[in-house]
Amino acid sequence: MTEHCCEMMRSNVENICDMHPDRFDCPDCLIDYSEDSYGLIIHDGGHSVITISYCPWCATKLPNGLD
Repeated sequence: MTEHCCEMMRSNVENICDMHPDRFDCPDCLIDYSEDSYGLIIHDGGHSVITISYCPWCATKLPNGLD
């Protein structure tokens, strides 16, 4: 199990929606975490994300998979 930088990040990364089987379809899912990088989910019908370098809640520097 991965430890995230703060409770808000953990809550958002682990959010599971009963109405949407795919997290990318759920407007309440904001953050995607995969392969040691975090990204803001782009809700455009696909699986796009914008990689982020800092937590939007606690400002901790995040791994971005490029380090």
